[in-house]
Amino acid sequence: MASSGEDRRAWVPLGSLPEFADVTPLPQDDGPSPVVAIAYRDEFRETMDYFRSLYSSRELSPRSLLITTLAISFNPANYTVWQFRRQVLEALDADLTDELDFTERVAKGNAKNYQLWHHRRWVAEKLGSDAAYRELEFTRKIFYLDAKNYHAWSHRQWVLQALGGWENELDYCVQLLEEDVLNNSAWNQRYFVVTKSPLLGGLKAVRDSEVDYAIEAINMNPQNESPWRYLRGLYNDENDAWLNDSRVPSACLRVLKAKRNFKFALSTLLDLLCLGFKPNQEIRDAITSLRTPDSGEVGSDSDLAKSICSILGHEDPMRANYWTWRSSKLPQAAEV
Repeated sequence: MASSGEDRRAWVPLGSLPEFADVTPLPQDDGPSPVVAIAYRDEFRETMDYFRSLYSSRELSPRSLLITTLAISFNPANYTVWQFRRQVLEALDADLTDELDFTERVAKGNAKNYQLWHHRRWVAEKLGSDAAYRELEFTRKIFYLDAKNYHAWSHRQWVLQALGGWENELDYCVQLLEEDVLNNSAWNQRYFVVTKSPLLGGLKAVRDSEVDYAIEAINMNPQNESPWRYLRGLYNDENDAWLNDSRVPSACLRVLKAKRNFKFALSTLLDLLCLGFKPNQEIRDAITSLRTPDSGEVGSDSDLAKSICSILGHEDPMRANYWTWRSSKLPQAAEV
């Protein structure tokens, strides 16, 4: 009999094993005339027939645990099998650290399986804070293979909030961004840490240093949208703080002067103008120098905002209609 997906070719029929001698297989009922009968492999069909028999009798035994292991090796997305496995584990008072080993083996070939991650969370929750370090390390392994695995990021955030482990998380974000500054998942995690970690004192406590961090990343890669979005998020709904931080327009100006990769700098200035920002002459001149023939004359701040939309329509053709729409809304917004 196989114990995992790797050795299924050494399959021994369950009916020939003494531990299943008293189990009557329960075949799948496809009705009298299935339109398209699925050609299941013999091993899969036999496993599921035995699973259905044990499941229907609600037998919570070691052999039921074994049959779920086999069923999962054939189809890791079968949520009924996973649910039954949890019931068996609880009834047997099983060692759940072994279950973490099991799920890690399954994850090697099924790292985006919803049922697997739901089960892993259930196990970690049962183990409590003692499992925090192992879960964080588990997600690290997943990110090594797929840095943007949504399931792993969601699990990691849950672990931090439910089980702890915040101590080194900001450093971990730094590490990931040093490896790949374009990793938007790592930027998102950094924002999660600075807003949720009980060790940092909240967003306002770290905002000043985080603004510097974001602007440094912008200076190095102004075409990278992530630090621009991160920078805006640091002010959340505090528009006064956003408007009054001179570092933001200064960062935009540096990018505009380079006359390349300025799309996000312009869109940031547009957002500021719509909130009442009053640009100095140097910023106005930098924007004017980028104008296209149809940008129109620049007089008021409203004209300047419209000019930005025109420039962005050329620089960002994929969203040209969006910038046209933004321009149509500007007179009222920019005059506030």
